Order: sequence, then structure tokens, then C-alpha cells
Amino acid sequence: ALESRLARYLTASALSARKVQEQKDQISRLISDISHQTKTPVANLQLYAQLLAEQPLTPQEEECAGTILTQAAKLQTLIEALVKTSRLENGILAVHPEISELSYVVDRAVTQYVPKAAEKGIVLTAVSTEGKAVFDPKWTEEALCNLLDNAVKYTPSGGAVTVTVKNYEMFSAICVTDTGPGIPEAEQARIFGRFYRSAGNYQEQGVGIGLYLTRQIAEKQGGYVKVESIPGTGSTFSLFFTRP
Repeated sequence: ALESRLARYLTASALSARKVQEQKDQISRLISDISHQTKTPVANLQLYAQLLAEQPLTPQEEECAGTILTQAAKLQTLIEALVKTSRLENGILAVHPEISELSYVVDRAVTQYVPKAAEKGIVLTAVSTEGKAVFDPKWTEEALCNLLDNAVKYTPSGGAVTVTVKNYEMFSAICVTDTGPGIPEAEQARIFGRFYRSAGNYQEQGVGIGLYLTRQIAEKQGGYVKVESIPGTGSTFSLFFTRP
């Protein structure tokens, strides 16, 4: 009797696991279809808006063409972020943490954003970035780039963004500090939610999913992300990873 119950349990477990895998496969195909089917229309929107902007236009027409181009780029960013988030949430994309040097990831991410910061008149620097931790270099770079993108986006011209690594007994943290407007305490627990955007930030371009994706990436690796902010002074976002 015990053997038969065990056999039934194992059979049911196998069927359940197979069903879960089938659902993941369906989600994976759906995500791939969405990504593929939207890529060409969005690219066409950007192309025609760019061609339109190169023609002789009235100031109002130039503004309209610029708005189309900006919104098309925003749509592309949103689709890419949603695809990454969905794949992470459903286990379709896996993280592969390994013992590695954090300075490598910091240098790569900062190098990508130095031109964007300079264009806006912001000083972006990385100091004291040495430290080893257990993390996935590719996905951690993605998470750090999300933090840098926000820091550069919301820091006014003449401000500064600084990236440092802090080593503690059990964790190492990549810290991104900016001299932006800061975040009210009441909002600090909500900013990592999907599509959440502060009421004061709607003048800036964004889709409200970068911090959510950053949190997902950190948690998938056994780490976490936290924010410290003083309104009117700036913010520090920190990615924590376990030390080897």
C-alpha cells in the first residue's frame, strides 16, 4: 500500500513538473513572439520619424517629429525591459553567480555612461571599486547600468554621480551616489515596484521598470538592493552581493 501511494505521488509530481515546464515553454514562445513581432514596427517608426526630422519643417512640425522619435525609443526600451523581466521571473533566463572582481563590472558600466553624463554636464567617476563577491557579471552589469541611467537622468547639469564599492564582513556593495533631487521617504519603499514612477519625475523620460528589473536581478543572485536618500541632496542606490 505504501509503495503504491509513493508511486502515485511520484507520478503526480512528474506530471505537475511536466505541466509547469510546458507553461514555461509557452511563456517563452509568447515573449519571443512579442519581441520579434514588435521589433520591425518600432524600428520603422524610428526610421520615418528621423527622415521626417531631416526635412524642412515648421517649429511645431519639428517638435512633433522629435516627440515621435522619443516615444518610439521609449517603446523599444519598454519592450526590451519587459522581455528581460518576464524571462527572469519565469526562470527562462537564469543567472550564473560566480566569484569575481566587482571592479570589472563597474568599469564596464561606467565607461558606457561617461559620454552621456558629459553631454549633460555631469561628472561621473568610479573610485575605490576593488572587491570580490559572488555574482553574475552580465546581469549585474545590466542592473548597475539601470542605476547609472537613473542617476544621470535625474541629476541636474553641474552635478555629480559617483560609483564606489564597499566591502563588509558578509557582503560587498556597489554604491551609486548622485546629487539629484532625492526621493521622499514615503516613496522609497515603492520605487522598486513595476511601472512605479514618482509624481515629480514625469518630466523625465522613463518607463518605470528599470529599478524593478534591478531588484529582480539582485534577488535572483541571493543579493538585494537598497536606497538611501535625502530630498534636495541626492540618493545612493546600493547593490549587495555575498562575499566568497
